[in-house]
Amino acid sequence: MSATQAGLAVSVFLACAVEAVEALTIVLAVGSSRSWRSAYYGVGAALLALAVITAALGPALTAIPLNTLRVLVGGLLLIFGLQWLRKAILRASGLKALHDEDAAYRQETAAARAAGEVPPDRLDGYSFLIAFKGSFLEGLEVVFIALTFGANQHDVPLAAVAAVIAVLAVTAAGAALKAPLARVPENTMKFIVGVMLTSFGTFWGGEGAGAHWPGADASLLWVIPVVALVALGLVSALRRQVRVGVAA
Repeated sequence: MSATQAGLAVSVFLACAVEAVEALTIVLAVGSSRSWRSAYYGVGAALLALAVITAALGPALTAIPLNTLRVLVGGLLLIFGLQWLRKAILRASGLKALHDEDAAYRQETAAARAAGEVPPDRLDGYSFLIAFKGSFLEGLEVVFIALTFGANQHDVPLAAVAAVIAVLAVTAAGAALKAPLARVPENTMKFIVGVMLTSFGTFWGGEGAGAHWPGADASLLWVIPVVALVALGLVSALRRQVRVGVAA
C-alpha cells in the first residue's frame, strides 16, 4: 500500500468513525427512552436513502475530468477540513468547550422524554424521525467523504471498505456497551481528521489547478506534518492568550 493509499484509508476511517459516533448517540438516546423498533426503522430508512444517493453520485463523480474533480474535491475538503480544524484548535486551546457525548446523550434523551407518550403498538413518529435525521445527516457526510476520496484517487473500493469498517466498528461497540462512546477520544480524532482533510484538500486542489508537487504523491509526507505543526502552533499561541486573560 502506497503512502497516498494509507493516508486515504486512515483519513476515511477516522472521519467516518467520528460521524458514526455522533449518529450512534442520537439513536441510543431515542431508542432507550422511547422506542427501539421505531428508531431501528428510522435508521433503516436512512440507510436506504443513502444507498440511493450513493448509487446516483458514484458514476457521476467518475465521469468528471480528473483535474476538474481534483479542484472540486480539493475545495470541498478544504472547507470541511478547515471547519473541523478550527473547532479542534479552539477546543484544544480552551476557547471552546470539548465535545461531550455523555452530555449530548443526556440532552437528546431529555428531549425525547419531553416529546410526549410513546404510542402503544404503533410506530413512534418522534423516534423514527430523530433516528432517521441523525443517521441520514451523519451518513451523508460518510458517503461524501468516501466517494470524494475514492473517486479522486481512483480507489473507491478502498475508501468504501475503510468507511464500512469504521461504521461497523462503532456500531458493534455501541451495541455491546449500550451506551454512548464517551471514552472515544473524539476531539483528538477531529483534530487529526481536520489536519488530514486540509492536507489532502490543499494537495488535490493544487494538483487540479496545475501545480506540480515535489515528489508527486510522496509530498503528502511533508504536507501533512506542516499542516499539523501550524495547527499545533496556533493551539500553543491561543493557550498563552487564554492564560494571560485569566491572569489579568
